[in-house]
Amino acid sequence: MAKKPLLEFTDKGIYCAQGKFYIDPWKPVDDAVITHAHADHAYVGHKHYLAHYLSKEVLLYRLGEIQLQTVEYGETIMKNGVAISLYPAGHVIGSAQIRVEYKGEVWVVSGDYKVEDDGISTPFEPVQCHHFISECTFGMPVYTWKPQAQIFDDINKWWRTNLHNGLATVLVGYSLGKAQRILQNLDLSNGKVYTHGVIENTNEALRRNGVVLNPTERITQDSVKEEVRKGIIIAPPSSVGTPWMRKFGPYSFGYCSGWMAIRGAKRRRAADRGFILSDHADWDGLISAIDATRCESVYLTHGYTATFTRYLNEIGFDAHEVHTLYGSEEEEASPQPSPEEREPENQGEDINEHAHKILSFGEDLGEAGGTIS
Repeated sequence: MAKKPLLEFTDKGIYCAQGKFYIDPWKPVDDAVITHAHADHAYVGHKHYLAHYLSKEVLLYRLGEIQLQTVEYGETIMKNGVAISLYPAGHVIGSAQIRVEYKGEVWVVSGDYKVEDDGISTPFEPVQCHHFISECTFGMPVYTWKPQAQIFDDINKWWRTNLHNGLATVLVGYSLGKAQRILQNLDLSNGKVYTHGVIENTNEALRRNGVVLNPTERITQDSVKEEVRKGIIIAPPSSVGTPWMRKFGPYSFGYCSGWMAIRGAKRRRAADRGFILSDHADWDGLISAIDATRCESVYLTHGYTATFTRYLNEIGFDAHEVHTLYGSEEEEASPQPSPEEREPENQGEDINEHAHKILSFGEDLGEAGGTIS
């Protein structure tokens, strides 16, 4: 009889029968280990949660009063003889890979991750294992990121140009992860940073957790429009095309996402500028991360799973495609590009024609409310 694997893929999530716990389950369970606080990995309704301590306040903000235990990176927790430890995933603040070991068998569940040090998230740390469970959100060769210093140089230049031209600057990014990464890399000599309420709520939760962020000012009904227009506005994707955003006009609207690498993505989001900035590993990053684990087998949970599984098997990995509910929030998997779309776009290229239809691609679940005088 074949040996039962330590981790199994079930209709509730990734399950460890020996330890009697789930990792990032999407249905209510008694014991959940959470890789990070994005909504496609951290669901409400579990009896007990375990996560990294830097996720604590964001999880409480998003999920309400939950029974939550937190640990440091490298700290070991035992559940029914199974050793659980968390290691940096580099995806967002507090994100973790979950290492599970029992009788010498080691599995690692990566959740979501990126290999570039963004200067705010604890950098990704490869963890050697027998079996590696990986995302492949951007598992196509077209997705190759440029260094973030180059991207933020483009963003800061664009902001200065907007100021010179009398335009407000609105930069859109997901409220957990992207927004804080943007905030920490802006040139604040240009002006103040103003935030949509959904983003500021997340910033405040992180600050309660001891995370030091650059100064921001929440946009409220009392905010003075002309003062806000002198700075830069960080907004969630859910605010695009709403009366809330239109009140700042005339403005130039930029969108930060890995999907900006695909031709036409900026037009589909009605953006003036597209900046290729993702909190997920690109094609080379995925391959290097998987190779660094020295794993015997790899399981791909969300993204271009079929394409990437086939490629990994071709180059000598034992790769398997599995089906989960991950990938539905921060960087929801886009339909595979057509041949004419597979050419990468130029970083920060201008758009003169705006599309009428705005596609959110599931990058944000926050509401876009509020008014400004």
